[in-house]
Amino acid sequence: MDIDLLLKVYPYFLEAAVISIKLAVLVIILGLILGALGAYAKLSSKKFLRIIGSTYVSVIRGTPALLQLFIIYFGGPQIGIQLSPFEAGVIGLGFNSGAYMTETLRAAIISIDKGQFEAARTLGLNISQTMIKVILPQSLRLAIRPVGININAVIKETALVSTISVVELTYTAERFLGSTYKPFQMFFLAGVIYIAMILVSGAIINFLDKRVQYQWKM
Repeated sequence: MDIDLLLKVYPYFLEAAVISIKLAVLVIILGLILGALGAYAKLSSKKFLRIIGSTYVSVIRGTPALLQLFIIYFGGPQIGIQLSPFEAGVIGLGFNSGAYMTETLRAAIISIDKGQFEAARTLGLNISQTMIKVILPQSLRLAIRPVGININAVIKETALVSTISVVELTYTAERFLGSTYKPFQMFFLAGVIYIAMILVSGAIINFLDKRVQYQWKM
């Protein structure tokens, strides 16, 4: 292991890690928004919304995330949509994450006992009030850890955007191969930083989960 080389290049990897984190945060936000909309659509009483929600989940989960990135980045200009590599990465991975978030949030919602719906309606709450005041607070409590798993998956999947020239961790490791000819050290350093990000993400999720569970019991 060439420690001197690692010490020389690690500042560039840290800069790339910042880009990976920014990308992951935006993807997670978009994924949660699309997941919430998808869960609403799949649980809707309106058939056309259920069809839209189910189609979205089936298509996105049934095709590789890398293919989706390529369609958005390389195929977009053919229909007049010109995106930067970073923008394409956010949208592509965001839509991919949203499909998985949809199922995560939907599962959390339907896990709530039906008696909660009936009790809320007995108290005079309409459907929207029931969802906002009764169902969502309970379902979000149940969804924290599953959402955390999806978030960790997003952090690792940011490596895919190296294929469309976003200068994140994996792209940086590949870029240094040409000048160092030491792939093990370069990818090892990138891997260590990915693990660090996952550990930090996991610690935050554990903290939030314990905090919510504690408050819920009070």
